[in-house]
Amino acid sequence: MSRYFQNLKKFLPLLKELVSRDIKTKYRRSILGVFWTLLNPLLMMIVLSVVFSHLFRFQVENFPVYLLCGQVIFNFYNDATTSAMSSILANASLIRKMYIPKYLFTISKILSSVINIMASFCALIIVMVFMRIELHLTILLSIIPIALLIVLSTGVGLIIAAYTVKFRDILHLYSVFTTVLMYLTPVIYPMTILPEGGLVRKIVRINPITNILEMFRDVVMYNTFPDWKICLAAFLPSVLLFFLGIVVFYKRQDSFIMDI
Repeated sequence: MSRYFQNLKKFLPLLKELVSRDIKTKYRRSILGVFWTLLNPLLMMIVLSVVFSHLFRFQVENFPVYLLCGQVIFNFYNDATTSAMSSILANASLIRKMYIPKYLFTISKILSSVINIMASFCALIIVMVFMRIELHLTILLSIIPIALLIVLSTGVGLIIAAYTVKFRDILHLYSVFTTVLMYLTPVIYPMTILPEGGLVRKIVRINPITNILEMFRDVVMYNTFPDWKICLAAFLPSVLLFFLGIVVFYKRQDSFIMDI
């Protein structure tokens, strides 16, 4: 573990360049550039709010903000892990030519997504102010669920990045997985619509993103401190997957050169 941190410190300038490159590449030749990180969640919120609040009529107070909170959390996970998945393959030419700690490519994708979630969080605050929803000091605690989300996404990103080098089918299957995962996370619906004690509700409840999202909504929307059980259910899987990701990546990284 100490070697990882020593290498990270040594190659920190390179990591910064990789993050900068990822952001510039994503918004290259775009008129609005990084402003799309603000506009994307806002536009999606408007569309989904119209569909779900008027057609399905979910009884959720301040539904646009409820929905945008879900988007901020889930979109980060989806963007971070999806981009991390192909991080090694996308940098195969560099890996073949010189020694660079391979996890830097995966971490750079996660950090690029962190910048996006910061912009999305700003969009959330703008919507809350526009809708005249009172902002409370508990919103400062939103750093905790966001930090857990980053830890969780990093762990998952390292795992799938390591296995995608060998098994390219993951590139095609993962989008199906994240689509299913979105519907198993209360992004667009409240937990109350799920039957008490039902199988789907149990699956949604053990989903770590669900617990991170509930923590986030509690401190941002409801001015309450999350229940300790929800905090524990968010913390344990996130940390476990983070260390599992490090172990899996470390064990498989030596074989990357043979498969890329």
